[in-house]
Amino acid sequence: MIIAAADGSSLSNPGPAGWAWYVSDDIWASGGWEHGTNNMAELMAVLDLLQSTAHTPEPLRILCDSQYVINSLTKWMPGWKRRGWKKGDGKPVLNVELMKELDAALAGRAVEFEWVKGHAGHAMNEAADARARAAAEAFQRGDEPDAGPGFPSATAAARDQLFERRSIEEEPDLFSVGDPDPEPLAASTPGSASPRLKAQFVRLLDQLGDGTAGRHPAFAARTASWAPPSGEWRILGIDQLGDDVVVVRLETPEPLLLVWQRVPAGWQLRFAA
Repeated sequence: MIIAAADGSSLSNPGPAGWAWYVSDDIWASGGWEHGTNNMAELMAVLDLLQSTAHTPEPLRILCDSQYVINSLTKWMPGWKRRGWKKGDGKPVLNVELMKELDAALAGRAVEFEWVKGHAGHAMNEAADARARAAAEAFQRGDEPDAGPGFPSATAAARDQLFERRSIEEEPDLFSVGDPDPEPLAASTPGSASPRLKAQFVRLLDQLGDGTAGRHPAFAARTASWAPPSGEWRILGIDQLGDDVVVVRLETPEPLLLVWQRVPAGWQLRFAA
């Protein structure tokens, strides 16, 4: 799960306005306008966060100190849409264009909101608030705000950082060989492998051969430039690099080198070339 704080700030409300979302010191973004309201900035922080994470498969938890934003997106929006984006009193919904974009960005996403009290020492909320206010102050000075590094692509390193630094043992067991008791490695010479270990990798490669695993984001993050072998292939050898790490050399028909790591659930692919 991605956990992020989203916040907005408007000087004089309305006035120079800034928004920001924050995951970590290396993953955040901000922006704003020369003239806007606090509610506009709060909504825009959530919208940009949703758009910036649209490429990820992970659920998203948004920490927000605005009851207006949370109620708008989780309680009031269905009624507004039924009434043609009108409130119960028949008046137009405020910030309707932002609301429509948020409605579209939320569609099909696993998103939950958590209210946090603003200016109460919550570290992530304070970090988002500081960046939103800095953006507003930049517009007040006539400067461009620091847009931040944004949200990274789903590389293996980014997944470790973003998704609560999950360990290999906690990752989806896509690449296990289906053996509840993977054979531990013994000292070996290049190209040597026990019959059982070789059988494990034959089964593993058969599992990957239909290509379904290759479409999973966790697989693509590790080996974006390689697809599972199809057609004729054979194992040329299995070499031990260290504790619980092996290199499998294949002929597919071109030579192919795969690096695997043993975890409690089985073997996981870490690199292909």
